[in-house]
Amino acid sequence: MKIVYFTHSLASCWNHGNAHFLRGVLSELIARDHDVRVYAPENAWSLTNLVADHGPEGLDAYREAYPELGSVSYPERPDVAEMVDGADFVIVHEWNDHALVAAIGALRKQGASFTLLFHDTHHRAVSEPDQMRAYDLSGYDGVLAFGETLSEVYRGWGWSGRVWTWHEAADIRRFHPPAAEGPREGLVWVGNWGDGERTEELETYLFEPAKAAALSLDVYGVRYPQTARETLARYGASYHGWAANAAAPGLFAQHLATVHVPRRYYATILPGIPTIRVFEALACGIPLVSAPWDDSEGLFRIGQDFLMVRSGAAMTQALRDLREDADLRAALVASGLETIRARHTCAHRVDELLAIVARLQTDQQTPARKDAA
Repeated sequence: MKIVYFTHSLASCWNHGNAHFLRGVLSELIARDHDVRVYAPENAWSLTNLVADHGPEGLDAYREAYPELGSVSYPERPDVAEMVDGADFVIVHEWNDHALVAAIGALRKQGASFTLLFHDTHHRAVSEPDQMRAYDLSGYDGVLAFGETLSEVYRGWGWSGRVWTWHEAADIRRFHPPAAEGPREGLVWVGNWGDGERTEELETYLFEPAKAAALSLDVYGVRYPQTARETLARYGASYHGWAANAAAPGLFAQHLATVHVPRRYYATILPGIPTIRVFEALACGIPLVSAPWDDSEGLFRIGQDFLMVRSGAAMTQALRDLREDADLRAALVASGLETIRARHTCAHRVDELLAIVARLQTDQQTPARKDAA
């Protein structure tokens, strides 16, 4: 099958978490002998920022980890018909320009034979609904949403029967425990500052507990303003700046544990969406403690795959327990790995995706929906 994916960036993961999952999924599709083509806009903000901060060598880790992947950049006014020529299946990510999204949908409405899906992996449907409703999806066959609560939003917008919950997952070809265990110490947190969406939560569930539990804390990520760096310094945490996602398994392998602090939207009005770092951390075999969120879809076994706490004091105690109890750490690692490998790999997600496409292609003559927007 010829598959075309329109992304914001495949090469850059600078403040662009979808690149993590996309790389794993596309790698799996290629391994299954599908013909995959990826398009990304010229001067994409993620790529521009990465190169500005780290130069062209900032892309080395991606290229070394994913030699089979590549993408084609397109100008501001691309020839969309040429880009999708011969495609059987087209996916358009939600970080694309409104005009591009509409142009691809228009081709489908005009009779193009490819199956066309919109892929939403962000909280803007609830945080900026007008911006998301402005996308013209009238030519699309359906929507892939990365959580059931997000799917519910689309159902409310008229997509009942044409939206599928498609969670992120771990690329276990790259995200796995180290081949040989070495020394581990302290905590690691790999994440971006969050535009004020979790500032208070980071202090409550990460910075204060790490200090109280007498565990060193290494922080990796981007968009940390000066005030954030001052906060980290006040708690004795070490800030290391951006780290390529391909480097994350090595970082996890050096540390005793990690912490998940969901952005506020995923802990409140879009519950049930853990985001990809949980999948990746568990796949790498590092004990994880999470700030509160509602696993409404039963993706994990809370208390077995990872610990979840409801207060900063409880986080401090959990970190102390992990520091002192090697058996607890080993049990969490074993359980987390079991769940990832049984349910949450990119191979599982490709199976789900191909099943959706097969269902839609059983009657390719059926016109695309005209009543959804």
